[in-house]
Amino acid sequence: MKYPKLTKEEQVIEDSAEQLRPVSDEIRARVERVLERSKKNEAISLRISGYDLDRIKKTAERQGMPYQTLINVILHKYVTNQLYDKDELLKTLQVVKERDAI
Repeated sequence: MKYPKLTKEEQVIEDSAEQLRPVSDEIRARVERVLERSKKNEAISLRISGYDLDRIKKTAERQGMPYQTLINVILHKYVTNQLYDKDELLKTLQVVKERDAI
């Protein structure tokens, strides 16, 4: 089975797994509630352009995951403000570089 590539943050967690310690019952219960809510997926019907769907499928294949999973990841990142526009990010980096050069 082919696993998706881990992000840097995920790799840090994976590398430090043996150093993890038990948490309190309260924290454990909170985490379990969050996980339980996240398992409740709903099926939807979505119309998407053929061009976009082809690109999503190709990207998903390169990353070793089903395209539906990739769509779900993209949507999750968007609604949790973790999806960034590449051009906006480059502009921000340029502004920071210019500021630091002064």
